[in-house]
Amino acid sequence: MSDLVQVPVPQISLKEKETIHLTQIPMQVTDPISDFLTRIRNAAKARHKRADVPCSKMKIAIAKILKEQGYIADYQIIEDGKQNILRVSLRYFNGRPPFDTITRISRPGLRRYTQVVDIPRVRSGLGIAILSTPKGVITDKEARKLNVGGEILCTIY
Repeated sequence: MSDLVQVPVPQISLKEKETIHLTQIPMQVTDPISDFLTRIRNAAKARHKRADVPCSKMKIAIAKILKEQGYIADYQIIEDGKQNILRVSLRYFNGRPPFDTITRISRPGLRRYTQVVDIPRVRSGLGIAILSTPKGVITDKEARKLNVGGEILCTIY
């Protein structure tokens, strides 16, 4: 797994007695990023401590940004011998999640690309937009600093 991920990520392996039930994961998902965001949103509304999702490089990059911005507590990659599992630990303040809305912007059926001058300011700078750019997956503020545009993946506030 280390040759696939460019950033250091804490990894744990499954113990014999510990099992992870991913019965809710469909065999084929048309939009994995939307599924990832929906699982985080639903887990937060249900006040769960964590959400388990199938792992990918893009989801790891988004989870890294969410952790840096304080929207989640932590994330781990759990090796299961297949695709691996990304375990996202959620964060709460006074029983409420730190975000009100996580919205997918660019979808497989309608991609949304933007130039650096047109990058949206989410809630007048109180939220963030996550973009996929030639410089990697970054926030809207970083994209403005680096003067790059890209695909708007999602917004969080």
